[in-house]
Amino acid sequence: MTGTLDAVERTSLLTAALRAAESSRDDRLFDDPCAALLAGDTGFALLGRIREATYPPGGERSVPSTPDYNAIRTRFLDDHLHRVARADGAPQIVLAPAGMDSRAYRLRWPAGTRLFELDRPAVLAHKHERLKDVRPRAERRAVPVDLTSPGWEEDLLAAGYDPQRPSVWLLEGLLHYVAEQEVHRLLERVAALMSPGSRIAADLVNASALTLPDVRPLLKVFADWGCPWVFGTDEPEALFDAHGFTVRAVQPGEPGADFGRWPDEVPARSVRGVRRVFFVHGRKRPA
Repeated sequence: MTGTLDAVERTSLLTAALRAAESSRDDRLFDDPCAALLAGDTGFALLGRIREATYPPGGERSVPSTPDYNAIRTRFLDDHLHRVARADGAPQIVLAPAGMDSRAYRLRWPAGTRLFELDRPAVLAHKHERLKDVRPRAERRAVPVDLTSPGWEEDLLAAGYDPQRPSVWLLEGLLHYVAEQEVHRLLERVAALMSPGSRIAADLVNASALTLPDVRPLLKVFADWGCPWVFGTDEPEALFDAHGFTVRAVQPGEPGADFGRWPDEVPARSVRGVRRVFFVHGRKRPA
């Protein structure tokens, strides 16, 4: 099945391999029993290439630590989804894209929670094949769509999504692969499907993370795979504000997004010309 995945789609196998590796640690931040099955040999091969770029033989690490970042991101978003699902009472949760995410299977959800998994058909087909014998812990509805193509909203509605009810949207591991104009268009389309007060969360990088020398070895790996990083912003709050969201942005290593694992300094937001990653979360404002 992995032979049918294109370059961007295969990055979901990398994420699964990273989560499997984290799950094997004694000090793991989460446990994902589905991750190794989802990653397969391809995912672990991709992870090997990331480790080579991150930890060069005989040299010190200079690029960001993808394993630590992925572990923190997963745990941060796990905690966020758990918290808001209980606070909002059995919401609709939309994973866009879903990739090899197994939260429907590994987390405990309030009764009545419905998870919509949006991703390209080949990705969801791979997941179905690997997890066909695993039972989800919430109502899971797979919606095979390309988020950059027209018309996916109709497919989501046909799957039972109700835009009049509260929802929680998660855009994880996506925005740095999407050109700026399409990022704005995607946020516009997502906002149009959300009732006021509904929640959104996402991760993204800043503009310097696309160009600085200490990031180039990592960026080259993704570019060589055919899925370069093309978007970043130093003003994530303004990006989401322009589409009707009031959000807060926190960086890995800051309080609430550290878990004792972020290995690098976290420069103040006023410092320019440094690489950053942001976890964004907030709500859609009333019209």
